[in-house]
Amino acid sequence: MEHAASHDLSYWPADQTEPFLELSIGDALTNAAERWENEVALVEGVSGTGRRRWTYGELLTQSRKVAGALLNRFRPGEHVAVWASNRPEWVHIELGAALAGITLVTVNPAYLASELKYVLKQSQACGIILEPEYRERNLAAVVDEVRPDLPRLREIISLKSWADLVDGSSEFAALPRVEPGDIAQIQYTSGTTGFPKGALLTHRGLANNGRIYAQVIGARRGDVWVNPMPLFHTAGCGLVTLGALQTGGTHVLPPTFDPALMLDLFESERGTLMSAVPTMMVRILDHPDLAAFDLSSWRLATLGGAPVSAELVRRIERTLHVKVGIGFGQTEASPYITHTRENESRSGWELTVGRPMPQIEVKVADPHSGETVPIGTLGEIWTRGRCVTKGYFDNEEATRQALTNDGWLRTGDLGSMASDGYLTIQGRMKEMIIRGGENVYPREIEEVLLSHPDVAGACVVGLPDAEWGEIIAAFIQLRAGRAEGESELTTFCRDRLASYKTPRVWRFVDEFPQTASGKVQKYVLREQLLKEARAKKPTDGSS
Repeated sequence: MEHAASHDLSYWPADQTEPFLELSIGDALTNAAERWENEVALVEGVSGTGRRRWTYGELLTQSRKVAGALLNRFRPGEHVAVWASNRPEWVHIELGAALAGITLVTVNPAYLASELKYVLKQSQACGIILEPEYRERNLAAVVDEVRPDLPRLREIISLKSWADLVDGSSEFAALPRVEPGDIAQIQYTSGTTGFPKGALLTHRGLANNGRIYAQVIGARRGDVWVNPMPLFHTAGCGLVTLGALQTGGTHVLPPTFDPALMLDLFESERGTLMSAVPTMMVRILDHPDLAAFDLSSWRLATLGGAPVSAELVRRIERTLHVKVGIGFGQTEASPYITHTRENESRSGWELTVGRPMPQIEVKVADPHSGETVPIGTLGEIWTRGRCVTKGYFDNEEATRQALTNDGWLRTGDLGSMASDGYLTIQGRMKEMIIRGGENVYPREIEEVLLSHPDVAGACVVGLPDAEWGEIIAAFIQLRAGRAEGESELTTFCRDRLASYKTPRVWRFVDEFPQTASGKVQKYVLREQLLKEARAKKPTDGSS
């Protein structure tokens, strides 16, 4: 049944046509193994031959062994961190911890010592499973460095000895009862402002969000998901891992994102689906040997985690003949809130992030009063449902700020809703620029810049200005071999935007600073410009 936004207000009730299942992640794995026991569930996506593979039956057996190994060292409900890059063992640990009732703390392998210490201490982790080396960094030495400051950390387990540890465990160890509402994972937000916060994500939230996402995009039995998303993030270990698991798909897991390897995996494994951030797709499209690969099996690319330009959608469809889906969410929602549909026919769908997924309630609210705003009016996107976090671990103040008394999650994202429920995002509330009393939304300017044929990436920020309050600065990433300059892009913008929206400051960059989940760190770019301004002050006397 199709809904309509209620009473001309920007509100979309939860679509109940797709059931919400009361199950744990372990239940989802057991159900999948019963249905597709001998079909391939997981593939180690390394280059060359000799890729390790697990059927659904083998994946369940291995996960039960991991659960037994963990229960020899930890009690159900304890917090255990995993600090490793994408590899099959990460998936085994995720599923094994779920079967054991152990809460997994996911940690970015790029973290430095201070970041690791903060997350392990704040999460009260009593154990850590780590990859000994990552990108020529000795992670084991980093753990040894911070351990004296972590009195709760009693177990350090290296993946170097992982096989011996697991093989010595019994698959048939008595497993505890795990409830759907138990906390499966603590995932730390990107920390673009202040210290990261640990979102408490339930079994039911992660399992249902992955399954519903897979169904919305039209995933089906036999699909081959090539997954470049980091597993320590909800897109990697939630949407893809649990989406493929519950629809009979094969999860192909490359160790890192590399465009040549991705193209090879799509060809050699006959990949059909990929979830990615936009910059990944740009790098694939720009790969010099793109035309040499047979990508005829590739059916769909779903994009999220960062703004998706309409021009990128058109380029993917035109160049690869691959359909595109667009989603919007955040870690605290397990993660997806909205998504476009398979075989999207709505005019202008590529300018939106789709409609709320089934079982998810959404409204656009006045950020000050919390009142629902009229259709088409800009406001803060709020969501409610059983996928939403229970709060932030050991952080009552942050929980109060993010969650209302009646269960709404305030996303901090600005957007508007059409009468058919489709959402359009304008960016983070904190990113809005006020120039001479006019509200300027960076996303609108970025879309215009990305429509220029020479522009591969665009990021717009506001800078303080004595006369205007703020002025607009644009960071531009040009396509290979292109050489547009400041004056040409200024003219391009003035032809398409009101003059007050045209950037005054231009910088050309090779790449953007990003969080591990693919979000551009605008505050880093803004700070670069502020540093430049501060450095100039003593010499030119400007104010």
